Amino acid sequence: MKLRVTLIVAALLAPISLLAQEEPKDPWSGKATLGYLATSGNTENSTLNSGVEVGFATGKWQHLARAFALYASENQITTAEAYELGWKSERNLTDVDFLFGRLDWRKDNFGAFNTQFAQTVGYGRRLLKTDRHLLNVEVGVGARQSELQSGISENETIFRGGAYYKWKISETAEFRQDLTAESGSDNTYLESITAVSAKVMGQLALVASYTIKHNTDVPALTEKSDTYTALSLEYVF
Repeated sequence: MKLRVTLIVAALLAPISLLAQEEPKDPWSGKATLGYLATSGNTENSTLNSGVEVGFATGKWQHLARAFALYASENQITTAEAYELGWKSERNLTDVDFLFGRLDWRKDNFGAFNTQFAQTVGYGRRLLKTDRHLLNVEVGVGARQSELQSGISENETIFRGGAYYKWKISETAEFRQDLTAESGSDNTYLESITAVSAKVMGQLALVASYTIKHNTDVPALTEKSDTYTALSLEYVF
């Protein structure tokens, strides 16, 4: 079943690799998102999405914890329900090189995989760092445990790659593109997040994003790709 939900909510979480570009004055940083949209009439629809991430930087270390939840219904029937939890730690080797370790847990009650839990370590490099442009790339290796909706379990070694780009268009507008790949013998997971944000006032921003999640090997009659289009409010603290 293809999950295709349009919602007013935040679906974008910026990667910690971009947080590591500069030492913050305050070691703590974060952002929170919350959105809800309901329509009534011939068809009743509602969508709810929330997310939070908290970062901490000290010396050569940066850490980020994040959580995300999505729920949608049509005529009081649930059509989408997904959750994500993540943790990432980075240690700078130089101004442009770093090592990382990360945990990524995903649950989707309407996707091909009920749960996917990946643990990876690796090396990252900041290829581009200017006042307006940031580009980080990562490569790593680890393990992933997955459970299909049928209950079948998969355990595999995976190789991870990622590229994260941010363009500061102006003092109030920003463009971001994140690409992630986790490849194993049983399945390759791909994710693309494209987003444009604009400050509304103070620490509050409006974010429009488009997310694609793709699994290369899924059960028969199951869609390989899920897409999310979102318009959200984001508060940075």
